[in-house]
Amino acid sequence: MPIIEIDSLSDERVKVFSALTEAQLRNRADKANGVFIAESPKVIRVALGAGHEPLALLCERRHIGGDARDIIERCPGVPVYTGGRELLARLTGYVLTRGVLCAMRRKAERSAEEVCLGARRVVVIDGVVDTTNIGAIFRSAAALGIDGVLLTRNSCDPLNRRAVRVSMGSVFLVPWGWIDNPAETLRRLGFRTVAMALTDNSVPIDHPALTAEPRLAIIMGTEGDGLPPEAIASADYVARIPMARGVDSLNVAAAAAVAFWQLRARL
Repeated sequence: MPIIEIDSLSDERVKVFSALTEAQLRNRADKANGVFIAESPKVIRVALGAGHEPLALLCERRHIGGDARDIIERCPGVPVYTGGRELLARLTGYVLTRGVLCAMRRKAERSAEEVCLGARRVVVIDGVVDTTNIGAIFRSAAALGIDGVLLTRNSCDPLNRRAVRVSMGSVFLVPWGWIDNPAETLRRLGFRTVAMALTDNSVPIDHPALTAEPRLAIIMGTEGDGLPPEAIASADYVARIPMARGVDSLNVAAAAAVAFWQLRARL
């Protein structure tokens, strides 16, 4: 594999790691050429295992024969750009987690129909923009048996670098896609919906009618304001997680983990 030493912050060959914004990497105008950045050896291994195509690696010198060795061996012909820790930190704007990044090709986007095919439990992420929360929700979804993740267009991109890292690569393990008109689309696909919200008619999350549903979509709202009124009004159920000690609600990522476990599909 080609090992290429860089010594300049303006080297055009590493522009993908330094000069492109997340929006430019995503490249909505030309989706076939969209790119994302996977950070840390563990996350890169998960992405490779899920079939994502590596385009280039950026690696601290000391990790070429260490933490990144097996990754480099799995990417024959892929250029490996390297340099000292301080140079790479200045280049990217942050200290590399475990010293390695991988630029990878985005796969074709899945439709809501593809994500829901054969699924019993899906989550709809409505307007969540915090990358840490997105990553944590995906990690819980993968761990707690959610079959697919659907996001409204005003939510954060799951392949944002930080979201990918926080998810520990779980974004590559759960089918996901974008959804328009969630209530209408999910109803057409045979799902009942439950909006997680604090309202006068919310039922406790352990209500037996919820776990009895053969196909259920769990709708989670924004970090601050929660779900918009129209999303709540259009849901088949509205549910709440009972709170103690005067706490009114949980962070959306924590609430999602509780909801996923309680509402999981039973055998």
